[in-house]
Amino acid sequence: MLIRQGDVLLVPVTTIPAGAIQVARDAGRVILAYGEVTGHAHAIVHPDVTLVSDEQAGELRMWMQVTAPEPVELRHDEHDTLLIPPGTYRVIRQREYQSADMAPLQVAD
Repeated sequence: MLIRQGDVLLVPVTTIPAGAIQVARDAGRVILAYGEVTGHAHAIVHPDVTLVSDEQAGELRMWMQVTAPEPVELRHDEHDTLLIPPGTYRVIRQREYQSADMAPLQVAD
């Protein structure tokens, strides 16, 4: 089951690559992405959520692990709150393509 909130896509996975480094919380929140336009964040405040990242070929990759026994809330000021079930997810910033001769852009939220 894919989960999408604005420009953030969560894809269930079975493992997190070895060597991924835990991402620090921001004011107690796990931030999946900041909005470039509004400054709002896709955030989870539950203590049983961990975000890790690594860089490969110059691209930052992220994974989230929800170890809480119940679903946790993914919040954003401009989107409906989503309930994220326990599990492991790849966190993907969605991109938009304008034309074949232009580089992909991250979706602005």
